[in-house]
Amino acid sequence: ASARAPASAHASASAHASTSASARATPAKRAVRGTGLTVRSIGVLILAMLVAACTGAGAASAGAAAGSPIELTVFAAASLKGAFDRLASAFEAAHPGVKVVFSYDASSTLRTQIELGAPADVFASADMANAQALSAANLTTTPAQAFAGNRLVVILAPGNPAQLASPVDLARPGVKLVTAGPNVPISRYTVQAIANLARQPGYPAGYEVAVGANIVSREDNVKGIVTKVELGEADAGIVYRTDATASGKVGTLQLPAAAQVLATYGVVALKASSQPGEAAAFVAMLLSPAGQQILAGLGFVPAGP
Repeated sequence: ASARAPASAHASASAHASTSASARATPAKRAVRGTGLTVRSIGVLILAMLVAACTGAGAASAGAAAGSPIELTVFAAASLKGAFDRLASAFEAAHPGVKVVFSYDASSTLRTQIELGAPADVFASADMANAQALSAANLTTTPAQAFAGNRLVVILAPGNPAQLASPVDLARPGVKLVTAGPNVPISRYTVQAIANLARQPGYPAGYEVAVGANIVSREDNVKGIVTKVELGEADAGIVYRTDATASGKVGTLQLPAAAQVLATYGVVALKASSQPGEAAAFVAMLLSPAGQQILAGLGFVPAGP
């Protein structure tokens, strides 16, 4: 799988590889005796077989395997990058001759691009609303289907310089908060979470207004929020748990259970797709036990109703 970007030239490999580098290979990369396969490649093959069984791989991709690769373009919410990169590896292994190419951004931005005619085969959104809007506009071959859920968390700049101890501190004067544009799903989930927090015992009157006054930046997508907080350019932000976990640099504050919000992700196959069979197979993989296992392994939760 690859992200849509200009290709860059690669330097040719040296003809004399160091044998000592091979000796230092990690156990996951060493060949399993008598097979010529690595432990990692065996795992990918097993997962590919599961995906193939769930998606009916073979017929749609058989022709592609004999010729030039089929390119399947997937527009996906920025928060799905880690999970979809892994899903693509399994999908490509199960569908020889198919190369999955991603465009990651805010769901609202991707939806607008599709409405304006940008070529894409599948759209995976961080909410149901954007996927449903494309379906309502008769731009899809399938109705919007929920395939994953996510929870929210407050992230803190490294070292927590603002000394934030609870979400109630987000309203403290001088705290620098970052969020995304008003149409980006994470912003709408954040507004809902702040409203829920304002109703909790111990939260002051005017909490929502005070938090809003502390917003110093609005980023294009959830990855932009994480980057801003990682760099210490903001004290805190509210993002998906999966993004906080993937960062490894930020601190976190959990939301009270009563204030938590379930983000529900939706997917559609697009009517303008030049690869309708592969698009349908990719959607089927997301909904399959194998696809759900990959998502769960990276922190996503079952989709809401």
